[in-house]
This record gives sequence, C-alpha cells and structure tokens, in this order.
Amino acid sequence: MASNSSILLDLPPLPSYILTPRVPVLAPIPDNILSLILPVVAYWVVSMIFHFIDVNDLFSQYRLHTPAELLKRNHVSRIDVVRDVILQHIIQTIAGLGLSFFDEKEFVGREEYDVAVWARRIRIMQRVIPTVLGFIGIDAIGLSKSLSAYPALSGFLAGGVYPDLVQKLVLDNGNVSMAPAHATWELVVAHFIYSYFIPGLQFFFAIGILDTWQYFWHRAMHLNRWLYVNFHSRHHRLYVPYAFGALYNHPVEGFLLDTAGTGVAFLLTQMTHRQAMWFFTFSTIKTVDDHCGYHFPWDPLQLITSNNAAYHDIHHQSWGIKTNFSQPFFIFWDRFMGTRWQGDVTLKYERARTAAEKQVERERSENNGQPVKTVLESEPGPLDAGMEDVPVQERAPRKILPRTTRSASKRIHGVNGSIRQK
Repeated sequence: MASNSSILLDLPPLPSYILTPRVPVLAPIPDNILSLILPVVAYWVVSMIFHFIDVNDLFSQYRLHTPAELLKRNHVSRIDVVRDVILQHIIQTIAGLGLSFFDEKEFVGREEYDVAVWARRIRIMQRVIPTVLGFIGIDAIGLSKSLSAYPALSGFLAGGVYPDLVQKLVLDNGNVSMAPAHATWELVVAHFIYSYFIPGLQFFFAIGILDTWQYFWHRAMHLNRWLYVNFHSRHHRLYVPYAFGALYNHPVEGFLLDTAGTGVAFLLTQMTHRQAMWFFTFSTIKTVDDHCGYHFPWDPLQLITSNNAAYHDIHHQSWGIKTNFSQPFFIFWDRFMGTRWQGDVTLKYERARTAAEKQVERERSENNGQPVKTVLESEPGPLDAGMEDVPVQERAPRKILPRTTRSASKRIHGVNGSIRQK
C-alpha cells in the first residue's frame, strides 16, 4: 500500500493505492503472449477475407490488376508464399517469446492516483493565468471576483484558487483534517490526459518510429546491391501483390524490418502490453491491406493515409521500384526525401494488363480453349524483365536457373478482364 505521506496546504492530497497484478484479457494467456498471438491471427483472418474476394472475383471494379496479371506476372507460387510467411511468423514469435522473459509484471490499482497527479499538475499550471492575462491588460484577479457566481471559472482566472473546494482527510494518527479538493473539470481533463491523450501520443510516436525504421531499411535494401540481391529481391517476386503475400520476405529481412521495427517502437514508447496488442495487430492489418490488390473507396485504412494499396502497388512494379519506399503508415519520408512517385501511371498499368491478357489468350488458343495452366517461376519472366523503365540495377542480379531447380507449382485459373481503371 502506498500513501501520500505529506500534505501540501495549497494542493489537494494524492490518494493512497494498493497494487494488484493485472488480470489477463484472455486468461490464462498472459497479455504479453497474447500480443504475439493476435497479429498472427489477424494476418490470416484479414488475408483470407481478401483471398475470398479475389478468388471469387468480387468487386472487380476496384482491382488494381486483372486475374490475368496475377496469373502471368508473379514469379513465386502461392504455396511458397505461404511457407515463407509461416516461417516469418515463427521467427517473430520466437523473438517475442525471448524478449518476454525480460517483461516486468504489470499491476493495476494506481489509476486514481495517477489521474490525481495530472490534476495536481493542471492546478499548478493555472498559477500562471493571472500573469499571462496581465500581459494583455486583463486584471484576472478582479475579473474572477466579479464572476464569483461561476466558481469554476472564477477559480481558474484567479490562478487555481478554489477556497470552497475542500475535503475531509483522515490522517495516519486518526485525526480528521480539512484539505483542498480538485475541481470536477480538473479531474475530467486529468482523466482524459491519462487515459487517452498519453496513450494516443505513445501510439503516434510508435507509428513514427516504425515508419522511420522501415523507410530507411527498405530504401537501403534497394540502394545497396548486396542487400537487394541476397534479401529484398525475394519480396519483389510479387509484381502483383496479394494480401497473404504481405509478409513474403527473406527471413533476415522479415526479422530486421518487421519484427525488430515494431519491437523498437514498442520499447522506446514504453507501451503497456495491452497497448502493444493494438499496435502490433493494427500494424499487421495495415501491412496486409497495403498488399491486398484492391483500392476500395470505403476502406478506412486506405482513407486515413496516402500510403495505401494503390500507393504501395507502384513500388512493386518494375518501373516504380525505386520509389514509394514508405510503409506501413504514412508517406512523409517519401515526400521529404524526394522518393515519392510523380506522374500518371495509367498507361503503364494498361500496358502490363494488355500484355498479360494477350499471353493468356495465346495460351488458351494453344490449349484449344482449355483453362490456362502456368508454371509460376521464382525468376522474372518476359512480362516484367523486358518492360520499359526497368532499372538496370534491379535486372542485373537475376540469373536464369535450370527448370529443374525452379520453385514451381501448377494451378488452373479462370480469367476475366475486369479491372478498375486508375
């Protein structure tokens, strides 16, 4: 039990409190472990919603790419994507479990005390009101006396002087004493600061830290040839991103950008485990949404920030690969560093669509009208490696592998040409 051992005559005393361990949200799973589970669950739930939309060709008017492009332009099979994403989830979970041994146990019981601390700070800050108003020629003390019918406003103008606000206080020796009390508005504002404003700032700064971490590492993965060839090029086998391919990365890149990035943001902002649940899960859902392949006008995650599926999709194209590095939330680093894509992309997208449609129709004709079968290769095919505007640095590292060594799987697709015109 903790208590306020000293009473300041001009400030309300702080309440005593008793700390007790926080009860887990989902007993018996500790909150810090649940914060590792929820992002994985959210990843696959949200991904499967988009996958259902994709395979059933729903909302085709909002597609960024046609099914023909999905069929002919990607260079990795879906099963390989699933395998690598699961591997990344295993790695991030193991890393989180390792760090969880250093987590301190969280307690509750001092919330009222912390709110009172903020109320005290608000009371202290009011002392400057008469001086500030005096600089612009207002007699705050005299004005407060004329507004005595409004005690809250009168006390505020007088510099936090509320003579009628008192409370009974039982001292340690059993005696009863009168002490100042907080105004209702002070407690309301203090509760807002403690319960919403401070957590909101922590969340905002965590987003800024994560965006900064990922922008510069992501950019380095493109500007440094060795990093690109050995790590980041794997993610760019998806020229046509889809939801559950969001975390299709080399394990080293996945740990460095995603696992370490969110971990650093969590540690630096000193979030609670329950805040971490929201931050980790929200970051995961945002990443999935950015790779979903649809530009929905009603999707809140695509409305609150310019960094959305359409923005990030440009980065996955051969001609936009050296731009739009920002992820997963805002694009301020692209703006500041001059790496945001400028110009219209309609003709570039149309060219890729047309090439993919022609290839599918040609293969259909060769198969006597039967559904197109394809081998999804791990290396680029002619629809991307031969396109205009492909940076030499991005093309050069690619090697032609013998067919027996290529990662491939065959799948039958139905193709239609519906596409949202950008």
